[in-house]
Amino acid sequence: MSYNAPTPLEPTQSVEVKTGPTFNVEHLLGENNTAQLVLDHQVYTLRKTRQNKLLLTK
Repeated sequence: MSYNAPTPLEPTQSVEVKTGPTFNVEHLLGENNTAQLVLDHQVYTLRKTRQNKLLLTK
């Protein structure tokens, strides 16, 4: 049995699933491994750690 890795998404692509859109985090975070998200005028930082995990901070 072989494993076929999923095709990476382009930065502007999203895939609709029942829970909402799915984004490729590598494209979202970019070279700095961080992204700023805004919700109700509050800024959150999404960061990829050295352990390859995601951390969301206010």
